[in-house]
Amino acid sequence: MDSNTKPISVLLVDDHALFRSGIRSLLQRHAEFSVVGEAADGAEGVKRALQLQPDVVLLDLNMPGMSGVETLQLMLQDCPDTAIVMLTVSEDAEDLASALRAGACGYLIKNIETDYLIRAIRRAAAGETVVAEAMTGKLVAQLQSGSQRDEPASDLDKLTPREKEIIDCLARGESNKGIARSLELAESTVKIHVQNVLKKLKLSSRVQAAVYAVEHRQPKS
Repeated sequence: MDSNTKPISVLLVDDHALFRSGIRSLLQRHAEFSVVGEAADGAEGVKRALQLQPDVVLLDLNMPGMSGVETLQLMLQDCPDTAIVMLTVSEDAEDLASALRAGACGYLIKNIETDYLIRAIRRAAAGETVVAEAMTGKLVAQLQSGSQRDEPASDLDKLTPREKEIIDCLARGESNKGIARSLELAESTVKIHVQNVLKKLKLSSRVQAAVYAVEHRQPKS
């Protein structure tokens, strides 16, 4: 890391002290990260987030007292610029969908490789959404199995035919490279289309776009 670059500040919120200790030890081996605080429950986590204003919060989903999603919502009220990543044992698609709808910028499983976690924190701090493709697929499947909404998909009508193809690809969990290959476009062109889709739909991430596409998809004629 450049000596002039400020470390990414991280707050750990988890009711298991041993797990927090392991994550803290891992991050302390990397100069680009600074673990600025820890909390053992949601209420303490909200208080610490307000005090510290960290770049990234790693937040457990299931804790005694206040749930992870409730904690997330309160944190975002006080710290709207903080990237909050759920770090949990739950691979349930309903939990994933709830966390993303509540404003989480990521959803990671505790058995992930350490290198993946490091990359995910970097990406979250840079404003990206960090959800494994396998979990994105589960999210889409869960939404598709739910009841269909009756609300009009008027915002989808703002998209060009090409942008509609792009958001359909996002709903399938495809990467930019995969979209470029399937639509025979340059990857740089796909990135521009994705940015345009997010702007038109007033969304902040490709995962939110995938959720939106599945929930508002109109039946094909």
